Amino acid sequence: MSGSRGKSRRLSEGERILWREITRGIAPFRPMTAEEIEIASDEKAPPPAIAPAPRSAKPQPLKPKLDSPPALTPLGRRAKQRVARGRDTIDGRIDLHGLTQAEAHHALLRFLHAAQTRGAKLVMVITGKGRGGEVGVLKRQVPLWLALPEFRAIVVGFEDAHQRHGGEGALYLRLRRSRD
Repeated sequence: MSGSRGKSRRLSEGERILWREITRGIAPFRPMTAEEIEIASDEKAPPPAIAPAPRSAKPQPLKPKLDSPPALTPLGRRAKQRVARGRDTIDGRIDLHGLTQAEAHHALLRFLHAAQTRGAKLVMVITGKGRGGEVGVLKRQVPLWLALPEFRAIVVGFEDAHQRHGGEGALYLRLRRSRD
């Protein structure tokens, strides 16, 4: 689309190739637009057939997600200050330096389960910052892991640690109460 609404432009050859790759095995849910038909005709292949929905099919009600933990939330400025000043204690630490991703993932999950079981509220995970100005693998991966369901059942939220505790090379994690 160009800058003005409602007006379309032709796709460049690179965009056409990309579009064909993306839509190669996809059947549309709606009638094709003139531009889509033009792209399909460039391929010398007939446009994909659209099968009508059976009339007797009733829409299925959406099933609620069961036991889906809420989204991760940051610790917050005040909570981070309380930890940095020593008013809130860190109930456990794990240092993941020198571990492979698989080892670190397993060790972190095991550590968090154990910490939650013993009633820990706040733990620190040391990932390291990386080498030579590059962000370390574990520094990138741990926040991604924390968004996975197996970790979200344990972790409420996380935040980079205060400089006193390692700054960007460590994370504070707030844990959920154990359901046991």
